[in-house]
Amino acid sequence: MPKQGRYWISDTTLFLGPAILLLAVFFVAPIFVNIVVAFTDMSQSVRFEDFPTTRQFNKLGKVNEEALLGFELRGSFYRALALTGTFVFFTLFIFNLSFALILALTTTAVPERMGAIFRAIWLLPRMSPSIVYALLWLWVIDSSERGLFNQVIMAFGMEAMNLRLNHPMAVIVIANGLIGASLGMIIFTSAIRSIPDHLFYAARADGAGSLAIVRHVILPALRWPISYITIYQALALLVSFEYIFLIMGPSRSTMTMAMLSYTKSLAPEIGGGQYAYGAAIALILIVIGIIVALVMWRLANMKALLQQPRIEVR
Repeated sequence: MPKQGRYWISDTTLFLGPAILLLAVFFVAPIFVNIVVAFTDMSQSVRFEDFPTTRQFNKLGKVNEEALLGFELRGSFYRALALTGTFVFFTLFIFNLSFALILALTTTAVPERMGAIFRAIWLLPRMSPSIVYALLWLWVIDSSERGLFNQVIMAFGMEAMNLRLNHPMAVIVIANGLIGASLGMIIFTSAIRSIPDHLFYAARADGAGSLAIVRHVILPALRWPISYITIYQALALLVSFEYIFLIMGPSRSTMTMAMLSYTKSLAPEIGGGQYAYGAAIALILIVIGIIVALVMWRLANMKALLQQPRIEVR
């Protein structure tokens, strides 16, 4: 853009300005507000007297010279941290990656129209309201004889089960995983469709079977999509609590860190209103998310994906 007198706006500022403003207002600013609130004693009065104070963090752990790292986590916070790790690990690798990859491979191996119809049906839960999806799951895991799961197992002579009570973690992993796999399915399908056909023809001509094609042709082409899905879904699952709350409620057996932060701050009828306490938990969750993102970024070598192209076309 040519200069107009002493004042001019570069192309970079013009095009990136709205995006930078959006990030600053809706992403960066809330983090700073959360940091400030975490070091206060703010409650339902929305006022605080002591600042800064580490009173909220003292609720999460205490100094213990005999501990491995010099401090000891409180029981409830340690349990929430362990449940978060379990939830993220199993949901990510069983469903968001593995099952999504299986769906993509399956729907691209069948005729294109049939695969498109199957993918569209699989996307219906993601397009429906969250409460509808949760209500369907409440019907599936109903502990009475009316529950869909119990109807199926009772047809084989088994006794009815209370999945919410006996297998709560399995319920939230499967519920979140089945709907979360749709994102990976779409991205992996797009990546598979972009592989040149001549690579498949050459592999078939060399006598390669279906498994060999998947291993030597498809999986190498999916390196970057798999890396992206791994990082994105891991961070999304860290802060996910919507379906956990709708299906399980404020149950201690599924009280992840995101759920604990929500119940302590924004759920007045179940012990909420402790804004500073919830902000302290959220701050720790932010730090964990940053560490996880940096580690995965390094392991996946994502920097190579974002490097400048070697050939510049003008």
